[in-house]
This record gives sequence, C-alpha cells and structure tokens, in this order.
Amino acid sequence: MKKIFFSILCLIAFAGQIVLQAQDNIVDEVIWIIGDDAILRSDVENMRLEMQVEGQRISGDPYCVIPEQMAIQKLYLHQAKLDSVDVSESRVFQEAEARINNWINQVGSKEKLEEYMKQSVTAIRDKLRQTMKEQYMVSSMQQKLVGNVKVTPADVRAFYNRIPEDSLPFIPTTVEVQIITVEPTIALEEIDDVKRRLREYTELTTSGQREFSTLARLYSEDTESARRGGELGFVGKGTLVPEFAAAAFDLNDPKRVSRIVETEYGYHIIQLIEKRGDRINVRHILLKPRVSESELAEATVRLDSIRGDIFSEKFTFEEAATYLSHDKDTRNNKGLLVNVGRGTNYSENIGTSRFEMAELPPEIGKVVYGMQVGDVSQPFTMINSKQKDVVAIVKLKSRIEGHKASLSEDYQALKEMVEDEKREEILDKWVVQKIKDTYIRINDNWKNCDFQTEGWLAE
Repeated sequence: MKKIFFSILCLIAFAGQIVLQAQDNIVDEVIWIIGDDAILRSDVENMRLEMQVEGQRISGDPYCVIPEQMAIQKLYLHQAKLDSVDVSESRVFQEAEARINNWINQVGSKEKLEEYMKQSVTAIRDKLRQTMKEQYMVSSMQQKLVGNVKVTPADVRAFYNRIPEDSLPFIPTTVEVQIITVEPTIALEEIDDVKRRLREYTELTTSGQREFSTLARLYSEDTESARRGGELGFVGKGTLVPEFAAAAFDLNDPKRVSRIVETEYGYHIIQLIEKRGDRINVRHILLKPRVSESELAEATVRLDSIRGDIFSEKFTFEEAATYLSHDKDTRNNKGLLVNVGRGTNYSENIGTSRFEMAELPPEIGKVVYGMQVGDVSQPFTMINSKQKDVVAIVKLKSRIEGHKASLSEDYQALKEMVEDEKREEILDKWVVQKIKDTYIRINDNWKNCDFQTEGWLAE
C-alpha cells in the first residue's frame, strides 16, 4: 500500500507542473519529495527572498543549498513528531512578530514588504509562524540527539595537536566585568501621574469608549507587545514575573481590566484574552515613571561616594556589589556579569563570565575599552536589562587579549570546539541513516547539484 501511495504521489508531482492560484499566477511545481512531504519551487523561492531581506549570504547555488536544507529539516520534523517534541507557542508568536517588524524596517514599509514578497503581511505572518515553529522543533530534536555529548581532556589535546600551527583558531579579546548600580529615587508625583494615566485607560476601556488594544498600541512602553495591541501570546505562570502572573491569572472576565500592578519593569494594567488550562493569553499596557535629571544627579553623587569608599578601603568592590548594588542579577555573584547569550546551536543559555567586547552592553563596553585590570570606572548612566535608567560603576576583573589558541589558556574554548565537532558528527550520521530509511524523490531538473550530504540520489 505504501509503494502504491508513493507511486501515485510521484505521478502527480513529476508528470508535469502543478498550477497554484498564486497572486502572480506563476506555475509552481513539486521539486523534492521526502517521505510524504513535498518541497515546492515556490517554497525555495520564498526562502531565498526571506534570506535576501535579512541580508543572509548563501554559500553555493541557492537552488541546490536551500532545498537540501529544507529536506534535512523535514527529516528532523518527522522524527520530532514521532517523539512528540513540543515548542512554546508564545515564543513562536513573539519571535515571528519581531522578525516581521525587522523585515519591515529593512525594506522601509509594510507595503514594500508585501510587494517584495508578493504576499500580504497576514499571509507572510501565518507562514512565518509555521516556519519558526518547525525551526524550534528541529532545534529541540537536535538537542535531544546530541544532549549527552561528553568530551575528555584527551579528546581536547588530540583536537589541538592535529591542527597545524598556522591554522590555530584566533581567540578574540575577552573580559570579565563586575558592576554596581544605583536606581534613582523617583518622585511620588511622577508615580501618581503614571497611575492616573493607567486609571484613565481602564475607564476608557470599561466604558466602551476605546479598545484596550488600541490604547496599548498608542501608549504602552513595552514596545514589542505594543505592536500587537499589548498581546503577550499564551504563556505559563512561570514565564511571568510573580506580581504580573498573580494579577493576570486572577482575571476571569475578558471585559474587565486588572488593578494597577507594579513590577520591576514599571506599572501595568492587564486584560484577559483567553485561558487554556495552565496557560494564559493577555494584553497589557506598561508605563514607566520618568527619571528626572536631578534624580540621576543624586544617584551619581551617591555612587561616586561608594566609589570613594572603595578606594579608601572602607569596603571592597565585591562587598559593595553584594550589599549596596540595586542590580538583582549580579548581587549574589559579587557584581560579576554573566554572559548567558553565549552557547551553541544545541545548548542555549550556557553561562560564562567572559565577554568579547562586542557582547557587552554598549554603555559598559565603551567604558571598559580603555580600562586596565583592577580599574574602577567613574559613574555613568545606562539602561539596564529591565529598560530602566540607572547609574553604574564597573570594575575590570580580567582581560585576555586576542591571541592564537593555546591548550593551557584556552582549554574551555577548545573543549567547546570539540563538543561542536562531535555534535556535528552525530547529526551528520543520523541524517545519512535517516535518508536511507526514508522515501526520497528529486525532480530530474533539480538533481544536478553538489549536495553536502550523501545518499539523496541513491535509488
């Protein structure tokens, strides 16, 4: 029965071209079949256009590289479905919206994006959400396949010894930085004004004069969700800050608006959209009290006094960071910044205290650039991870200048390279075996390629 099904599918796909009712009425065709999934010529063309919009370069013929990568993704997707791999719908929603907004900024306007992609933004959004969901499923499947990779010191030495000296990788300059921050005291009058505005928005919504989503687009200072009318997408309680989660999950009537909620980000009002079990979708409006120049000046004077006490040895920088800093993310780490963005394709949020200069927040990188190890900076203003204005001082704990990799100094970096290499070997072997176990057919006009993976053309 399976062979009969595939024979019928092949006759449909390769006896001629399949006409789709696309906007431009261009004839489309099936170019690859992987299992019971098909790759269309239009799929390849749309992916090529998306990569152009994002400025991504393709190494090789795009009409060979893109369909092969799509085929590999379908192999992972098939396995992910068999293994019941799931992804966060809210993450997909938020990432897709951010991607579309970036594309619009790249080309200049929504209308230009629609003209370039030959689709409406609604159609682009729907397709992108599905594409990104599949990408996350693929990534999760890859992590599952390579999650138990182990590397020994002997593996690292063997890797290092087989690299010719003139081909040793260059390790960029990295630094470790400690920070102390002080948040300016905000006037009560400013906080009262923020609450007054939020009460006005609540009254406008409950009286039916304005839609909550419209007010969010106009006034919310959470710019990412404001573009979506304040909508956050379905999330669990654990992904929200506690104060916000308590108020949001307490809502039961979509026509009502929550009380004013204070969090580390500012002040919010929340409207329920829908509940699904232990997940919720809400809209919110965020307003942040403004910090005056005089309040910033007062915080600067206070931090300058702390800096003076450090130099007069009343206490150490580490003690000040632990007991006096307002930065909750670093207080328990003696002020040491952690670089959670450095990881691999298969393991996210691997924390390290080392930063390349370009990985530091811009305001910190600018200050650290000219510092020597042990130096403590003058106070400076910056926007923290909660998007608040703060005053900070930093200490340069260590700096390793850019250099050719050595086994003694760069063991961890070399270990990560060996781990990446092993992961790639595992995934390559898995794909080759999966190809052998999967029905694959490629249109004759698309076979003349130098494929990166073997076995695609095996009969």
